[in-house]
Amino acid sequence: MEKESQLTRLGLFDARVPRYTSYPTAPHFKPAIGPADFTQWVQSIPEGAAISLYMHVPFCRRLCWFCACRTQGTQSDEPVRAYADILLAELELLKANLAPGIRLSRLHWGGGTPTLMPPDMMRRVAGAVFDAFPLAEGAEFSVEIDPNEIDDARMDALAEAGLTRASIGVQDFDPAIQKTIGRDQSYEVTAQAARMIRDRGIRSLNADILYGLPHQTPQRIAESVQKLMALSPDRIALYGYAHVPWMAKRQVMIPEAALPDANARLELFQVARDLLVADGYDEIGIDHFARPGDGLAVAQKAGLLRRNFQGYTDDQAQVLVGMGASSISRFPQGYAQNAPATGAHVKAIREGRFSVTRGHAFSAEDIWRARMIEALMCDFAISAEEFTRDHGLSAATLQDLFRPVVDRFGDMVHADAAGLRITPQGRPLTRMIAQMFDAYQVDSGRHSAAI
Repeated sequence: MEKESQLTRLGLFDARVPRYTSYPTAPHFKPAIGPADFTQWVQSIPEGAAISLYMHVPFCRRLCWFCACRTQGTQSDEPVRAYADILLAELELLKANLAPGIRLSRLHWGGGTPTLMPPDMMRRVAGAVFDAFPLAEGAEFSVEIDPNEIDDARMDALAEAGLTRASIGVQDFDPAIQKTIGRDQSYEVTAQAARMIRDRGIRSLNADILYGLPHQTPQRIAESVQKLMALSPDRIALYGYAHVPWMAKRQVMIPEAALPDANARLELFQVARDLLVADGYDEIGIDHFARPGDGLAVAQKAGLLRRNFQGYTDDQAQVLVGMGASSISRFPQGYAQNAPATGAHVKAIREGRFSVTRGHAFSAEDIWRARMIEALMCDFAISAEEFTRDHGLSAATLQDLFRPVVDRFGDMVHADAAGLRITPQGRPLTRMIAQMFDAYQVDSGRHSAAI
């Protein structure tokens, strides 16, 4: 109770702050960044570099009410096939602007529902990617798989294409909660998808589960987590449901009166967290869990954990190129986002140009602030040595940055000559502490609850 009262006093249960999968965050992207900037940044990637590639498929067979992703429903395969052709054209456009010898450290298909693609189209897209950019040593190819939209033929196609990591969305196994969020997906269907993945020798399985859903209780989330652990995923993302109906209109279908309040959300997280830790998972950052031998756990122990638009990653590539409508690319020079609307993106690619409509060019200050925020989100600590060595910040500058954080959060943080660290009891406040290093005006109305 004492800890909860401290968190209440510090504003955890009222705050709305960014998730900091980027810095600056996407609301600060501007239309000043366009196709010419993107082309120049792509062309500046050195010969032989390893990059990450994300391909967005914005189609779903049904639109789940909880989801805030940019997706559209389709009952036919035709829009998916037509869109896949656009991805291939975009790939050719990208290849034409890249130096020779580019390899992939990561390839990820997300959405939406990438597994809506028919088997022949999966093979065609994967083949085109690897013909253009071979995988680097230790590379991974991952795909988001909807257990309701996978079968043997599509799973065979993914396995033959070289899939190494599969990610399945669970959200919650309770039928009443599933009905309320518009996501019917039984445990049996999910378990069958997991078996299909394992049976084909795909070495790694990820799963997402949500806390803070309508009608969720500690007992219900405990039952869902225990069922999920029975599937033995290598990584689990325990995300807080973000209720943002002003941004995701479909969320108006979810009854707000059935949502747990902030204190209850914290309890739900702690129940799930305790079960996962007791089962041998390592805690990764603020909301991920991994088996000790998993890449995320290894990266965390080595101080190499990173954060991107998919959450936590062990990928060390300096460039992430996003393909498809609404995708965001990250370069050493800044961020570039493709046209959010599928039609606008398709039109641009058909005309032989990239569809980038907004982004952000980094200043020198952006770079060190982004790294500070990432360090807090990944390691719960900022190393003074790193920022003196890599960014030229003086000890006095660092102490000036740390002082207001200590003044506000007290014993939830600790600052000394070695840097700043968040204490174990302060970890629920991590996003709020990270915000103290954000130099941009944060509109709390655009962001999700801090817990």
